[in-house]
Amino acid sequence: MNFEIPNFLPAVPEMFVLGMACLILVIDAFLPDSRRDITYGLVQATLVAAAGLTLWMMGPETVLTFSDTFVKDPMADILKVAVYVTSFLVFLYARPYLMERGIHKGEFYVLGLFAVLGMMIMISGHNLLTLYLGLELLSLSSYALVAFWRDNSRATEAAMKYFVLGALASGLLLYGMSMIYGMTGSLDIAVIAAELVAADESMNVPLVFGLVFLVVAIAFKLGAVPFHMWVPDVYDGAPTAVTLFIATAPKIAAFAFLMRLLVEGMGPLHADWQGMLIILAVLSLAVGNVIAIAQTSIKRMLAYSTIAHIGFLFMGILAGTDSGYASAMFYVIVYAITAAGGFGMIVFLSRKGYEADQIDDFKGLAKRNPWFAFIMLLLLFSMAGVPPTVGFYAKLAVIQAAVGAELVWLAIVAVIFSIIGAFYYLRVVKMMFFDDPQEGAEEPVQPSGALAAALSINGLAVLLLGIFPGLLLSLTHYAIIG
Repeated sequence: MNFEIPNFLPAVPEMFVLGMACLILVIDAFLPDSRRDITYGLVQATLVAAAGLTLWMMGPETVLTFSDTFVKDPMADILKVAVYVTSFLVFLYARPYLMERGIHKGEFYVLGLFAVLGMMIMISGHNLLTLYLGLELLSLSSYALVAFWRDNSRATEAAMKYFVLGALASGLLLYGMSMIYGMTGSLDIAVIAAELVAADESMNVPLVFGLVFLVVAIAFKLGAVPFHMWVPDVYDGAPTAVTLFIATAPKIAAFAFLMRLLVEGMGPLHADWQGMLIILAVLSLAVGNVIAIAQTSIKRMLAYSTIAHIGFLFMGILAGTDSGYASAMFYVIVYAITAAGGFGMIVFLSRKGYEADQIDDFKGLAKRNPWFAFIMLLLLFSMAGVPPTVGFYAKLAVIQAAVGAELVWLAIVAVIFSIIGAFYYLRVVKMMFFDDPQEGAEEPVQPSGALAAALSINGLAVLLLGIFPGLLLSLTHYAIIG
């Protein structure tokens, strides 16, 4: 038996992040609580260095290594950089929140870094087992992060719900993968696709049965309707700093997971999984946008908003075209950046002993701090898809992909529910600019250093990317089409 030494170069960013995560874990164990900023600085430096490594190694070619279980291609490179940028913002926004509540612990940053590693593996997975390992590394880190605030009963309850339903989804995913493996005899994505092309009709039923399990598991992990029941409870119950994390970067990795598993691996069964995704997309758009209107907690409102955005993500993928995949990739990156800013504003308005997690907490923000009311307006407009913010172009690109795939009725449904969804975003805008602040909250909101600067850049980026969307759009088309 010949042993071939694998090409380690494509996986250098992953090995670097793994090595730094282990090193930071050891260093943090010897640091007093007053020196946690060292851990924070090391984690942020790791993300910057990993981004530098990924950009330095970026190229148009597709490279397979580790017995074809790991792939480096333009899509992987661009999505990893998006994960680094989003995670950097998340840690920056989370730091003052954690410090004010006395939970500024190194575990938060180390678990976050391991979750980033899981996302990187998901993005570059080219084997069912590799994809599953990346997903579980992300999931286990996320469960621990939700339960991170040990003295908070709501966070503990949210973590239990997240863990139980996440474990159920993992079981469904493994069962679906085992059926696909049983019918094709391989865990390799490319081999599975080739076997499906050559499969005879007698294999159709078990293959579709396995596909159903895969799609249901993916819908559970993404929080698509009707498998969304954990999303509002986890978003609302987790500490805002953790909600900020799980609502942003993991969605980018989930898109890559969908692309690797369904598009590259199960592509020959497109007609089957397209119908499933259409049902999930319509239900997510309807339920997410309608139920969000009734929410009084802004975290729950944004949770249902996330469910609706998953419907748009599915629309791009189910189109089954390169332009559809590129538009879905554009959409998920835009969503992650916008959601980071939205949850960052909740962190910004929170203070010691006070959580700004109710919609009423945003009343009169324009009188307390006009600049950050404007930044929040930009972020909400982007989520609603109002021009000239980048969210408008993201929704437009996905709707065009659906129309191009002759799913005009689905595009009309998406537009109708987007108009309905605009109501709950504009309600917050109305409260910020036309209502008086709540009693006891009339004092001006004082900006604080790096957090204020990052939020300003985040909000302005949403506007500038909307005015000049060509760069990001061309990057996503390059990643998918080449």
